[in-house]
Amino acid sequence: MGNILILYASSTGNTELMADAIEKYLRKIDYQVIIKTFDYDPIDVHDLLKYDGLLIGTYTWDDGELPYEVEDFYEELEDVDLTGKSVGVFGSGDSFYDTFGGAIDLLADRLQKCGADLLDERLKVDLTPKSEDIKRCELFTQKLIDRIE
Repeated sequence: MGNILILYASSTGNTELMADAIEKYLRKIDYQVIIKTFDYDPIDVHDLLKYDGLLIGTYTWDDGELPYEVEDFYEELEDVDLTGKSVGVFGSGDSFYDTFGGAIDLLADRLQKCGADLLDERLKVDLTPKSEDIKRCELFTQKLIDRIE
């Protein structure tokens, strides 16, 4: 099976719960999974090319903004050609704000400009993932797997 990178930022733990559900699903179907967080792991955008697929998660800060820990990565993406790389973007947001999950859209748009083969769905969960959201994470992940295979 292929190797997948799950890269995420989580402030309150909601996006981390989504990443955990995605990891669990991938391991269940015998995929090699590498998990990195924007907070603690060094991220070189050129290393993204080493993986068969990428699942990148972020929470949305304030009214649709990228969290500070994702900003450098976002800028550095301009330096890498991701043409044909299968990528899915996910994360949590708060529907209280006018721009729900805006950081997810910003990141997805940038990845698409870099040539990534982006999943059509940008998986957004309102605050803490519920059981139906976990199921959505699994279906989302399967769509990426289908693209890779």
